[in-house]
Amino acid sequence: MIQAEQLTGGYNGKMIVHELSFSVGAGELFGILGPNGSGKTTLFKMMSGIIPTSRGTLWINGKKLPDYTPKELAKRLAVLPQMTSQSFSYTVKETVSLGRYAHQSGFFPVWRAEDERAVRQAMEQTGTLQFSDASLEELSGGERQRVFLAQALAQQPEILLLDEPTNHLDLSFQKELLDLLKKMTKETGLTVISIFHDLNLASLYCDRLLLMKDGKMRSLGNPSEVLKEEPIQQVYQTEIHQRPHPEVPKPQMSILPEKTREEDEEIKIDRMHLRETAEFIALDAPALLKTLSAGVVGAGWGWHRSFVNRHVDKNYWHDSYKEDMRQFLRGHGFDVNETVGMMTAVYLHTAACRFVEIDGVSVFSIVTAGVGNAVDVSRSVEHDRAFSPGTINIWVFANGHLSEEAFVQAVMTATEAKVKALFDKKVKDPLTNSQATGTSTDSVLIAATQRGPCQTFAGTISPLGQAIGKAVYECTMEALENNGIGERET
Repeated sequence: MIQAEQLTGGYNGKMIVHELSFSVGAGELFGILGPNGSGKTTLFKMMSGIIPTSRGTLWINGKKLPDYTPKELAKRLAVLPQMTSQSFSYTVKETVSLGRYAHQSGFFPVWRAEDERAVRQAMEQTGTLQFSDASLEELSGGERQRVFLAQALAQQPEILLLDEPTNHLDLSFQKELLDLLKKMTKETGLTVISIFHDLNLASLYCDRLLLMKDGKMRSLGNPSEVLKEEPIQQVYQTEIHQRPHPEVPKPQMSILPEKTREEDEEIKIDRMHLRETAEFIALDAPALLKTLSAGVVGAGWGWHRSFVNRHVDKNYWHDSYKEDMRQFLRGHGFDVNETVGMMTAVYLHTAACRFVEIDGVSVFSIVTAGVGNAVDVSRSVEHDRAFSPGTINIWVFANGHLSEEAFVQAVMTATEAKVKALFDKKVKDPLTNSQATGTSTDSVLIAATQRGPCQTFAGTISPLGQAIGKAVYECTMEALENNGIGERET
């Protein structure tokens, strides 16, 4: 569809774009990225024929760009430039109708039914039909942007060039516009080439990306290949972290604001932050902690300040147990958005806690443990699937900066410590009479201050893993004993 070879060009004899070579296939949504001054707009103007190339060649459908007449090119390629404050006294429909110029012929062109259909379809696609008779001057910036997109689509081009198409659009219209463009590439074969400043939108919607710096190609490929931390940090000269999108297999980039002195001060979670009532155990952290948990509320990854283990009756059942938990938290003054909430049928006075420090790495752990619904995981298929409140809830608070690998390893280490305690206490699965490995609805929480020394690993032989293993094992043993399950061996 489009083939660029060694494209070089600029303004007034100054070369801004240098020897760019790439191709874009039919039906592809192709994104161009780069900081201000990287040459994106110059490349855009060269591809649209606004400025000539100094060296190199651009082919469209096998034909060199300069060999097209303006009307021939307009039938192949439509352009949506950056939005400006300039507006005209045309109505919306009149503005969109200008997109049919390339399809008109003769000294006195005739407006045909197919022209009317193309205009109406473009306005329907962009949500501008409702403004049909309004003056362009009356519209907001975002509404005008959609009108000019409709004008470009009315050309019924094979290729659509867009320069920052989501500028001036609110969140819902950004999504609608990009969803529309993506749909058109798949269903009609439209080729879309767009400049993006928003790396995350480009990642979500583009098939491939071209990353530019100083007029040269820095990277070319699919979003996972291009949007890597190191090259993005080098190109944009700012600290950025890459993370996978939570719902689709695309990378997302996050900027990191500079921390204040207060945000960078180390804090230590220990027993002084714990409080107990007849209804719940709570830990109130002095700052938001990064968490990975299996809580009833606050599950998964998050940042939380409060951690609540609520006692419920062993026969507790609620059709909307998550909402019931939220109401409980609100009723006791907790901010649901900053709270991890768990439930247990175990009496809370039997909970055990430990502060353990090894080689300067410290953790604080709290465990509630009962074995009324103990299960041997290797034979769990022999049990029914009725759920009851978790009887072993493990909390681990790490005083340090944990990598994501360390978080996952911490879950493994804490689980291994729990299983070892059950083994040493000879806890059996009541159905199979085999060694129990946990209960049917155990929960675990790993929380970290994300301040202080970085802890890359939390495996069993790392200092962090050793501290977790010791704290969780001893807490689980004590909590089981407090519930009358076995006695500590001497």
